[in-house]
Amino acid sequence: MLVVSNLTASVNEKQILKGVNLEVPEGKIVALMGPNGSGKSTLAKIIMGSPGFEIESGDIIFQEESIINLSPDERAKRGLFLAFQYPQELQGVKMRYFLKLIFDSVRGEESDPLEFKKHLDAALQILGLDSSFLSRFVNEGFSGGEKKKSEILQLLLLAPQLAILDETDSGLDVDALKTVAKGVLELKKRNPKTTLLVITHYERILDYLQPDLVYIMQKGFVVRSGGKELVEEIITRGYEQLQVS
Repeated sequence: MLVVSNLTASVNEKQILKGVNLEVPEGKIVALMGPNGSGKSTLAKIIMGSPGFEIESGDIIFQEESIINLSPDERAKRGLFLAFQYPQELQGVKMRYFLKLIFDSVRGEESDPLEFKKHLDAALQILGLDSSFLSRFVNEGFSGGEKKKSEILQLLLLAPQLAILDETDSGLDVDALKTVAKGVLELKKRNPKTTLLVITHYERILDYLQPDLVYIMQKGFVVRSGGKELVEEIITRGYEQLQVS
């Protein structure tokens, strides 16, 4: 489904990605792990088309077509989704209207209000959120857990083909982590072809999501790949053994 080929990129003239290669097969849960500063979040943003990065070489193939020249909204319409590590506040924009806007935008047409409400109510129920959540401004005054639930609410509503979760587990307590994982697994249950790229430092969320494939990044490179056993190796021995010379 997604192929990143020899991707080299920089920001503010500093090279961050130094020839990244990875594949995310359709319907699989793929974990991308690595220490701080390894380039994981940069890779996620570039896949989604975030501005401010200079792609020096390589390509990003999604559904057998290059998306490297597409805008973020065009990528979203093709079925890509990014749950941010640090969701931004949108002052004065209520959740209800924001969710309706992105729902219609990705679909490319005005949705029937009753159909939208049906999808939204189902997503709220999965995450244990009541309707008062929709009257709040997007992420304004939200706790860390509420911001991450807001991201998963969007994920459930949009039902993308490929969802990238950029450290969605960071800063969550056990209960919030379980709720977030429940939302992700519900999406997979509804559509087994839904594909996930889960970026994380830790194994906690992977205990729930159980990755089919694990990549390790170090210093702008993918240095190892393997199965779930690679997570156990990292827990036991740390990342130092994987340092790039």
